[in-house]
Amino acid sequence: MKFALLSAIALPALVSANHNAARHDNVARQAPPPASSAPLPGSSVGSAPPPAATGSAVGSAPVTGSVPPAVSTVSFSLASINPTAVPLTDIVAGTLTTQATLPLTTTYAAGANPSYLPGAPPLPNLATVIPTNYPKLDVLPPTDSPEVLQWIAEVNASGITIPDIPVTVPGGCPANPAAAADTTRCWWSCGGCVRDSDITTCPDKLTWGLTYDDGPAPYTPDLLQYLNANDLTTTFFVVGSRAISYPALLQEEYMAQHQIAVHTWSHPYMTTVSTNGLIAELGWSKKIIKDVTGVTPIYFRPPYGDIDDRVRAIAKAMDLIPVMWTRISPLATFDTGDYNVAGGTITVTQVLQNWEEIIGNATQIDTGFIVLEHDLFAQTVDIATGYILPAALANKPSFDIKPVISCLNKPLSDAYLETNDNSSNPLPSGTNAAPGTFTSGAPGSSEATGSASNNGSSTKKNGAIAVGINNSSIILAVGTAIFGFVAGISILL
Repeated sequence: MKFALLSAIALPALVSANHNAARHDNVARQAPPPASSAPLPGSSVGSAPPPAATGSAVGSAPVTGSVPPAVSTVSFSLASINPTAVPLTDIVAGTLTTQATLPLTTTYAAGANPSYLPGAPPLPNLATVIPTNYPKLDVLPPTDSPEVLQWIAEVNASGITIPDIPVTVPGGCPANPAAAADTTRCWWSCGGCVRDSDITTCPDKLTWGLTYDDGPAPYTPDLLQYLNANDLTTTFFVVGSRAISYPALLQEEYMAQHQIAVHTWSHPYMTTVSTNGLIAELGWSKKIIKDVTGVTPIYFRPPYGDIDDRVRAIAKAMDLIPVMWTRISPLATFDTGDYNVAGGTITVTQVLQNWEEIIGNATQIDTGFIVLEHDLFAQTVDIATGYILPAALANKPSFDIKPVISCLNKPLSDAYLETNDNSSNPLPSGTNAAPGTFTSGAPGSSEATGSASNNGSSTKKNGAIAVGINNSSIILAVGTAIFGFVAGISILL
């Protein structure tokens, strides 16, 4: 595997633009399973299984908050590995690895029919998906474009009360002590508060709701190939800025019967963004997914799991259901930490130790589970296809691995507005209205008509927020450097 070291300027820009080094600085990723849990099995399925994978390393423990990293011995033992896995020594932390990418297995003509999904519209023509008709990549969209103004009006007309909860400042729980201590806002990032609307587990024990965040990206085809070869489907939480960059890849995910869900346009910490800004983030992500696939997702995942009751209410008004990942205590979540390998704050051996502890905990709880993983970087895909998924497939007891919508015992049709049966699966907003149809704006309409706002809401006397239309300048912007590296990657899409 070839790898390229980023410059001193590029790597910090990448990390801060999306998942910074303290991306879950207030939440432990997982806890070791109880002492009574059985050791992981050492054999895999099949008549000639590959050997179990074991390893150890001395390195830095995952960083939480401002605590300096401590030196510790990291070890893991996996039930199975992929015989063609990239060697662990070649999955290098702190780099943006470049290696050969796979082409799309299929490209689809406009009008192709997703026959597996009854009632779904035919595929749109990708020639009509013009990047200049969408916001700039990886920054908060403006809130005064015609599209966003329409979505703001729809939220206002939804009948959903948006709580008057102040935005947070960047820096998580330590930078927002009052907000972190305020249990009434139910801020998941600080303490793990959930509402009944939050999906954090699958109801059936040993069922794994498989998810991948932040794509589609150059190495997603490698993941798709592995999933297809092993008859697996997943939920892809799609970032709008990636969808407009790789629309054909998004179509392949959708046509391969994977669940497509929303992951915002630019991947901000959602509690730091104004109400209007959140409407823009979610609206544009929904729109690009529909413009590419023909369907509008009903499910979304807040980046970093950063959600409180204001974010929940906005999502509900926009017919979106939050999907988190499993959290068995305030200090233990099912986060592999895979994303941070590229940023250099965790090693691949630490990710695999995290995974070993996650599956140990998964066998102890009475429900199924959802794990946080990503398909954005070569390292995250290499870890998934070479180690985590093979180990999961060989695990004893066996896991039932499926998309989130399926792990909830719902048909895939319930994942999208256009195919959802509103009578048996009411929409979050409580309405049965068909989704709005938006035409792509004229070139520049979403970029040159003003700026996004973190203060674009006014407060009603009853303490709820009236979503405003006039907006001031943003106080938070996400850097565009995160995907500059792909310009040098040769990819057949």
